[in-house]
Amino acid sequence: MNRARILAFAQLLRLPNVFTAFADIAVGACVAAAVLPAFPGALAAAFVLIALASGCLYCAGMVWNDVFDLAEDTVSRAFRPIPSGRVRTATAVLLGTVLMACGLALAAAAGALGEGEWNYEPLVYAGGIAVAVFAYDGGLKHTFIGPVAMAACRFLNVLFGLALVPESSFALDFKLHLAAVVGVYIVGVTWFARTEEGVSRARNLKLALLVVISALVTALVLRAKLHDTKPFHTLGTVLFPYLLVVFGFLVGLPAARAIGEPSAKRVQKAVKRLVLGLVVLDAVLATMFVGAWGLLVVLLLLPALLLGKWVYST
Repeated sequence: MNRARILAFAQLLRLPNVFTAFADIAVGACVAAAVLPAFPGALAAAFVLIALASGCLYCAGMVWNDVFDLAEDTVSRAFRPIPSGRVRTATAVLLGTVLMACGLALAAAAGALGEGEWNYEPLVYAGGIAVAVFAYDGGLKHTFIGPVAMAACRFLNVLFGLALVPESSFALDFKLHLAAVVGVYIVGVTWFARTEEGVSRARNLKLALLVVISALVTALVLRAKLHDTKPFHTLGTVLFPYLLVVFGFLVGLPAARAIGEPSAKRVQKAVKRLVLGLVVLDAVLATMFVGAWGLLVVLLLLPALLLGKWVYST
C-alpha cells in the first residue's frame, strides 16, 4: 500500500481524533486505580481491550459518517477519500463493518478478563455506542438534536471506560455525573462546529461556548460532591479547579476569536482545539482521582498532534 493510499485511509478514519476516545477510557482506568484496593494485571489487560474497542468503535463511526454523507460530500467536499475515489464505497462499508464488529468483540473479551463471572457491562455499553453511532451518522446529525446525539456517543464511551469499576466502589450517580461532564462538553463542541465549513453566526457560537463552559461548571459540582463523600474526599489534587480554569482559557481563547470574526478558517481552528482539547479535559478530570498523575493522559495529545499535521481531524 503506497503513501497516498495510507493517507486516504488515515483521513477516512480521522486518526488524530481516535486518541480522544482512548482518553475517555483512561479516565475510567484512573477511577479504578483510585477506588479499588488492587489493580491486578488482568484488570489492566481488560482496560487495554476496552481502549482498543473504543478506538475501533470511534473509527467505525468516522467511516460510516462518510459513507452516509457520500452524496453531500460529492457536491461540497469532493476532496474526501470516498467521493474523490481514493477509497471505494464498498471498501469503506466493509471497513466500517469490520471495525464495529471488532469493537464489540473486544468489549466482550474485556468482560471475560475480570474475576468471577463474565461482566456483560462492557459489551452493553459498546452496543449502546454502536447504536448511537448509527443513529447519529444515519440522520440525526442533520436535525436539531444532532449535538445531543453526538454527545450520547461520548457519554456512553465514558461509561464504557467505567464499566469495570463496580458500583460498590464508585456509585452509578458518580459515573453518570462524570460521563455528563464529557457529554455536555461535546454538545457545545458539536454545536460550535455545525457550520464550520460555511458562514457561522456569532450568536450560535456564543451559545455553544456557553455550553462548553457549563460542562466545566458541571465538573466542579462533581468535585464538590466527591469532596463531601467518604472516602472520596481524600482523592485528587487541590489544583483541580485551577487546572480546569487553565483548560477553559486553552479552548476558550480561540473560540472567542472565532466569535469575534466567524470566518471558516477561525471557526475550524477553534473546533480543532476544542476536539483535541477533550484529551486535556479528560486529563484534568483524571486528577480528581489520582492527583497530578492524571496529567499523564495529556501524553495522548502527542500522537494526535503529530498525525494532525498531515491528516485533517474535522
